[in-house]
This record gives sequence, structure tokens and C-alpha cells, in this order.
Amino acid sequence: MYTPEEVHLLVAEYTARPSKETISELAARLKKSPKSIIGKLSREGVYQKQIYLSKTGEAPVTKKELVAVICELINGDLSKLEGLDKAPKMALKHIITQIAAS
Repeated sequence: MYTPEEVHLLVAEYTARPSKETISELAARLKKSPKSIIGKLSREGVYQKQIYLSKTGEAPVTKKELVAVICELINGDLSKLEGLDKAPKMALKHIITQIAAS
């Protein structure tokens, strides 16, 4: 159960700094679990789900999506590129950059 003062504190602190660190600090300060804090922020309509980024800092792209891009770049038939999604992701990205450069 959260008091109105705690809710005000949660919303104010989180909207000022929406991050995992803020959630951890609030959980420690209010002696609640981080999941409880996230749940309350969600119910208050202010929680922002963290966007997953790959190790390189980019939005994740599947191999199937990369194959679809290749197919579009060469005006090909996607069914004829079956199995290409088994290639390493870096190879698929290289093919895309080479086609785009030509």
C-alpha cells in the first residue's frame, strides 16, 4: 500500500529521471521491491518500459528481417532466398551495405 505522499514522490522522482537506477533508489528508500515500484508507476501511467538495445547499441534486427531487406534491394523473390537467414548476421549486413553502395 502506498500513501499519497509516496505516490507523489514516486511520480516526481521517476518522471525527472526515468531509469532502472531511479527505481532501485526508490525501492530502497520506500522499503519496497523494484517490481512493486514498477507496478505502481505503471498504474499511475508514468512507467516507461526500457527499450532493448543490442551490444552495439542498435535496435535489434532479426536475420529474417535482414534477408527481407536484401530481397527488397535486389527486387528478388523471398522464397528463393530460403536458408539465407542461417548465415551470420554480420555477413547479411555486409551484403546489404555492398548492394546499397552499388
